[in-house]
Amino acid sequence: MYRRPLQSAVRNVFNATASRGARAKVLDQEACFARALAACQLARVSSPSLTPCRTVHVSSQLCSVKETPQHTEEEVGAFTKLIEAMGFTGPLKYNKWKIKIAALRMYTCCVERVNYDDFFEKCSLPDTLNSWFLVAQLHVWMCLVRMRQEGRTGKYMCRYIVHSMWEDVEQRSKIMGVDASHRKEAMKVMTETFYAALFGYDEGILSDDCVLAAALWRNLFNRECEDPQQLELMVEYVRKQMQYIDALNGEDLLLTGEVKWRPLVEENAQSILKVATPTYNDAGL
Repeated sequence: MYRRPLQSAVRNVFNATASRGARAKVLDQEACFARALAACQLARVSSPSLTPCRTVHVSSQLCSVKETPQHTEEEVGAFTKLIEAMGFTGPLKYNKWKIKIAALRMYTCCVERVNYDDFFEKCSLPDTLNSWFLVAQLHVWMCLVRMRQEGRTGKYMCRYIVHSMWEDVEQRSKIMGVDASHRKEAMKVMTETFYAALFGYDEGILSDDCVLAAALWRNLFNRECEDPQQLELMVEYVRKQMQYIDALNGEDLLLTGEVKWRPLVEENAQSILKVATPTYNDAGL
């Protein structure tokens, strides 16, 4: 009868000894891991030519590692958030009137500095108001993509670029003699086309050339392009144009709105031309 309590006591002693041994073994392994990690960090710091491995976030000392700067959301105060939630615009980096003028200039660059005849010829587009609008909205979209990178001020500028576009489209339709009822219906269709194109182009520029070509086929060619070389030409044009406009200084774009587009066809499409710095006075004009 006494064997069971004795066996239980002996078993508890062995289990306790084994658990202490296991804990000691785990502690030894953790100490070895910590020493090895410290040695790796020391070797990485002392030998910058070595290729860094994946960072193991196990201590607060690794927070000082330099990383590639990323676009961060602009910090705004509680008052600005409140008034913007009510539909108003809070204080911006530059005067709102200057931003509106720059937005109008940027839209003007989309209209007056683009050779529309080139697009009509190379892409086999009919010379109509709708074809002009499809080419114009492509360039407006590229401006919107670039200006959205400039924080709240750039997004405010985007609103007036689009506003200037709709005013121009309405004036052109009036000059062409389109009556009010047909003009209203046409503006409704163009609005739907424009916002659908924005989504398609955004997806295309963030994806591969096949997705971008599909977006151009739907929106620019209106699903009527049967020549793959025309699609290839437009994909190349959008890629090089976005590469070029991304190299423009954001401050200059906010103050001047000046954009000089690259030609539709050029010999060396992969090169980035040296961007000319625009000149403006203290008033931003």
